[in-house]
Amino acid sequence: MSERYDIAIVGTGPAGLEAAINAKIRNKNIIIFGNKDLSAKLVKAPKVNNFLGFHNVTGNELKDHFAAHIAAMGISIVNERINNVYAMGDYFALMVNEKIYEAKSIILATGIEYTKPLKGEEEFLGKGVGYCATCDAPLYKGKTVVIVGYNKESEEETNYVSELTGKTYYIPMYRGKYNLNPSVEIVNHKPLEIVGEDRVTKIILDQGEITTDGIFMLRDSVSPSQLVPGIHIEEGHIKVDRNMKTNIEGCYAAGDCIGKPYQYIKAAGEGLVAALSAVSYLDKTRENK
Repeated sequence: MSERYDIAIVGTGPAGLEAAINAKIRNKNIIIFGNKDLSAKLVKAPKVNNFLGFHNVTGNELKDHFAAHIAAMGISIVNERINNVYAMGDYFALMVNEKIYEAKSIILATGIEYTKPLKGEEEFLGKGVGYCATCDAPLYKGKTVVIVGYNKESEEETNYVSELTGKTYYIPMYRGKYNLNPSVEIVNHKPLEIVGEDRVTKIILDQGEITTDGIFMLRDSVSPSQLVPGIHIEEGHIKVDRNMKTNIEGCYAAGDCIGKPYQYIKAAGEGLVAALSAVSYLDKTRENK
């Protein structure tokens, strides 16, 4: 059996990192999933003036302070994206490509996804539409695939997919230079709609369309309702109480994913509360056994 952690934290923005710090202080066995830049939103901030103790710093400078803090505490980030989280009763199963991680409790600090799903995207989810290209690429060996990428990390997944498929199209939703295999065809047109019958057949663009066997939407984060089946959503955010508890036992959430204001210091405070609540939940669970 794989190692079962006390607390799994999804997200490396201020909420996730603060949760990790406080869970570690309380001697819990934790794992935190995110990326080396910690938070795409944070590194893009030109100035931050309302984070206590750090006056007039850039987001990148604040990120460096965060990184130094967690490094000093021996907290390492698992640079993998969680595709699904399933409540299994007394633990949670976190799906990462072909791997499964297990944790007794979970803290969601995924931030907020600002991009709305395309028309037809949710309808064809699992029917040709997916969110993890490296997971499902083998299903499209020799076939045609369209990848809609919202970040630079999408390029690595696209290159992997292109080595298996017959044809790979890449639609970048950002500007810059693209590090893609020569076989990948870049399409600089806005995607509008996904259409099909029982399965996806094509993606409609603002100019033209592409006939395809599959479409991968590679965003910065998966929406909470897709990430954790059954979690309660209210006005586009995860619904929590004052202890950051969701409707799922042992599952907590903090930061932008639970609502406004979208501020770093507010997110950090909620991460602290979520960690304390998760620790209390684990301690009570142990006492009742």
